[in-house]
Amino acid sequence: MKVLLIKDVKALGKAGEVKEVKDGYGQNFLIAKGFAKAATTEVLRKYESDKKKEAENLRFELANLEKLKEELAKITISISKPLGANGHLFGGVTKDEIASALKEQKNIELDKKSLELPSIKELGTYDISAKLGHSIQANFKLEVKAQ
Repeated sequence: MKVLLIKDVKALGKAGEVKEVKDGYGQNFLIAKGFAKAATTEVLRKYESDKKKEAENLRFELANLEKLKEELAKITISISKPLGANGHLFGGVTKDEIASALKEQKNIELDKKSLELPSIKELGTYDISAKLGHSIQANFKLEVKAQ
């Protein structure tokens, strides 16, 4: 019996492979437990179709992320913070503040967890980097001004 593996099966193969197995093992274990499907032409055709759709979606997502990366490279956002008695910022600038300023000023939504920034406790211009996913990293500028 031929089966298409849906999940990795130890000592048999990885997901996506078509394997020849004994009927009892295929029916009673692999198919019953959801590790495989019977490798009919319809199942194989659907699997190939799903694989192509997935690859196309990935290409589309990567293209959008690259476009966002180029857009972010041109951006400078500004945040105004009150100064303390010593001329330093009263508290630092947080990732949450940067993410909300980016949303308000440029209408770009980024998760605050994707931002990487140095400790910002003084006025000035800083380079902020953001992990967009699929190992794509973007950079933009942050200008911290006195309120």
